[in-house]
Amino acid sequence: MASGALSSDWMPSFSAVDRAAFLPDVIWPYDMATRSSVHVDKRADPDAWYAAADSDIPIVTQWDDGAHLGPGPGKLSTSSSSMPSTVYSLLQDLDVAAGMRVLDVGTGTGETAALLSHRLGPRHVTTVEVDGAVSATARDRLHKQGFHPRVVVGDGFEGYSGTAPYDRVLATVGIRRLPMEWIRQTRRGGVILAPWGTSYGNADAMVRLEVAGGTATGPFTRLVEFMKLRAQRGPAVRPADYLSAGPLQNADRSTAVLAEDEFPTGPFTDLPFVLGLRVPRCRQAVADKRDGARPVWFYSLLDTSWACVMFRDGRRHASVWQSGPRRLWDEVREAHDWWRERGCPGVTRFGLTVDASGRHVWLDDPANESWPLPS
Repeated sequence: MASGALSSDWMPSFSAVDRAAFLPDVIWPYDMATRSSVHVDKRADPDAWYAAADSDIPIVTQWDDGAHLGPGPGKLSTSSSSMPSTVYSLLQDLDVAAGMRVLDVGTGTGETAALLSHRLGPRHVTTVEVDGAVSATARDRLHKQGFHPRVVVGDGFEGYSGTAPYDRVLATVGIRRLPMEWIRQTRRGGVILAPWGTSYGNADAMVRLEVAGGTATGPFTRLVEFMKLRAQRGPAVRPADYLSAGPLQNADRSTAVLAEDEFPTGPFTDLPFVLGLRVPRCRQAVADKRDGARPVWFYSLLDTSWACVMFRDGRRHASVWQSGPRRLWDEVREAHDWWRERGCPGVTRFGLTVDASGRHVWLDDPANESWPLPS
């Protein structure tokens, strides 16, 4: 592939697995530039359908847990076919070898389970999916294409003990808390690869954890965006609830010496992920820019505290409003200063350790600078 991500050991599997064979007739290709989905029906426009299937783009295959059927996009995308380049990268990070047993969390269309089955053999692959209808459809497509992994309907957060222990656990759904069940079901020296993130935003980072003695530890490898595991989607934030508890006119107002380009908030930028590591139980929301002004909001997930910083084009002074028991902007600014003081480290300099006592994040090395995350 043009991305250069595909190694020769995976080429036969990707040649044998046709992405199009695992897609439904109605799909919603996702435009990464506009961050929007469009409706494509194979029966009405086969050329557009096959063009999407052959493109390196994510494709939404289910909205709102199946409650929304289209034709337009629903509120929440809940099942998809990941970008092929992302799948290539994940499977290479997984670093499988002949004879290994793999648990695939989040069956989705079934394509990843097919790739693993082709590479390792069906008896070595278990795939689990919480949505019974999605699982049944994937099973049918897998069987039609000649792939027969063990397909399980269940909560992926609990793993699947029936075929444990595993040499590898691969999750293609975002998580905010890594379950101890995955660690217990992975053999010593085995690897867990999963998109992990905080409540701060949608940005996740792939974490590659090695398991040893009830502990899993390892580095983050790259920024990604995945649909969240159903049990870990997080609470909905209603701005009206916060502003009714602490109206804008009653908020404390100050000024921050900070330009918008010094506080990057866009997709696949390191800072939002790092702030999520340093500012617990906080949600960021970035509004559209209007007349050269962009508000960035912060909401506490512990109470109704909120903050807003208003960036304006061409200015290094931003207006700040804060309300509630937490001084959220103060917390965010302190985390931002911490990041700047350490040379603006990217996501790959951070890592995660999980054991029965909790979770710790670290910079560069577990023995260097680390701090606990709230449970």
